[in-house]
Amino acid sequence: MSVRRGFALGAVTVLCADLVAALIIWPPTTVVAGTAQPVSVSVAGGAPAAPAQQEVPPPPDIVPTTPPAAPPPSSSKQPEAPKPQGPGTIQLPAGGAAKLVRKELGPGAELPVPENLGEVTWWGAELSAATGASVFAGHVNWRGATGPFAELWTERIGGAVTVVDKAGKSWRYKVSQLITLKKNELPQRADELFGQSGPHRIVLVTCGGRWVGGETGYAENRVVIADPA
Repeated sequence: MSVRRGFALGAVTVLCADLVAALIIWPPTTVVAGTAQPVSVSVAGGAPAAPAQQEVPPPPDIVPTTPPAAPPPSSSKQPEAPKPQGPGTIQLPAGGAAKLVRKELGPGAELPVPENLGEVTWWGAELSAATGASVFAGHVNWRGATGPFAELWTERIGGAVTVVDKAGKSWRYKVSQLITLKKNELPQRADELFGQSGPHRIVLVTCGGRWVGGETGYAENRVVIADPA
């Protein structure tokens, strides 16, 4: 088994073995309460008979009214500018972000998975390389919390992925391929997806689909490929 094929088998198995799917989306609810109450005005009583010599009272004094002052103009706050992306991070099209952790293949050609939900393991080519794949592996979820790479299941072609290296330089990529594979399909495509030949690209990989448990975890893998923009 080649190193790359071993990586495909080992990394994907370790990446998905202990994950638990728990993503619940609550729809927003808008409640409008209150009812306008009509104001009722009752007029009671009648006018008595006027005497022969009725005095006409003088008209009441007219008191001028002052119109209410106009309300001060509302001071709407300007939306805050997005914070700049920090060094050593990756940001996905919909805003999912994670810290990059550079790792090498372990025993059995397995790619170590991130220790924390907000981290992504990076293996393979450097960002400045002219050829080869920079492979980023991340959790879809962990112990009921959603991971940043859960977004890979809703990505679209053309989305922008930004990677900032430790020196603060930004590298921009555009999503070109969205691939969903069953676990037993991945080894046959390991060289194609994760190989260090061919034009430079980044490859984002996570798990998902049907949960089968055991050593398999999820039944499928999501692979997103993005080319330099």
